[in-house]
Amino acid sequence: MRCTSKRNKAIAAVISACILLNGCGSIAYEVPYDINTNVSAFRFESADTERTAKSFASDICVVSEDVIAGEEIETGSESYGSAALFDVNNKRVVYAKNATAQLYPASMTKVMTALLAMKYGNMDDVLTASENVLIQESGATLCGFKPGDTMTLDQALHGLLLYSGNDAAVMIAEYISGSVEDFCNMMNTEAARLGATNTHFVNPHGLHDENHYSTAYDLYLIFNEAMKYPVFNEMIHMDTYTTNYKNSAGEMVNITYNTTNRYLKGDIQPPTEVTVIGGKTGTTKAARSNLILLSKDSAGNPFISVVMKAEDSDILYLKMNSLLKVID
Repeated sequence: MRCTSKRNKAIAAVISACILLNGCGSIAYEVPYDINTNVSAFRFESADTERTAKSFASDICVVSEDVIAGEEIETGSESYGSAALFDVNNKRVVYAKNATAQLYPASMTKVMTALLAMKYGNMDDVLTASENVLIQESGATLCGFKPGDTMTLDQALHGLLLYSGNDAAVMIAEYISGSVEDFCNMMNTEAARLGATNTHFVNPHGLHDENHYSTAYDLYLIFNEAMKYPVFNEMIHMDTYTTNYKNSAGEMVNITYNTTNRYLKGDIQPPTEVTVIGGKTGTTKAARSNLILLSKDSAGNPFISVVMKAEDSDILYLKMNSLLKVID
């Protein structure tokens, strides 16, 4: 009797499981996000109906392969590492070449730093520079902050996004998390949350490290999220910014930040019907020349474009303009 009872219970459990798995009735089951898939929706069937469950990617562009629109630029595809163009409103990949290739993002890293600052910080909070702002790496762009200097998060973000100050990135990281190491953990957690699973950060500024990498597609995901904050869109659109902050002696220091974006400087002209809003540049010896950009067509529709590892600045903007011509 005891064995029979156990057998009956086991059979009942199996039947119940089958009913649940086959989706009988009108019960809806949530489909979890799988970081190993690149499709934008999951489909499953039951005996009586077919249902589609919405995934995390239902409101973003999804890259699964190269998408070529028109011909390559005159310099050829070998002159850059990857490139992509995304139609933000229609969630459409207009162009993609090596968009999931892991490359060094250089200072485009600072978009993630800004995103976390906007998400968790207060623009009026006062930041104090530590000894860690004294970055010694040759060629590193610095705002010139010294230990003990104080400024608001708003001021530091301008230095980060316009001038690409690596010392500003360190100040912001330590303000948000207490240390650069903890901030990088936050960066990687946020990247995973956004689906940027081919990205790994080890610093908040993008100075070269072999273990610091991203992709054109992942950078789109991060930039797209940052665009949700009006202050981000305002800052990346500025060509210059002047402010005053206090040094360790309490004296006022006047500083002007100029953009690194050649479109906003007026050095490069976009296609006729395209308006460049702004973006983030990135340059190191290993990463070469990089740019992620927000632009709008004549109807005001937003597009995000990315070019990574261009041979030099001229080729970078030549390729970027070839992308923008597609939306002209």
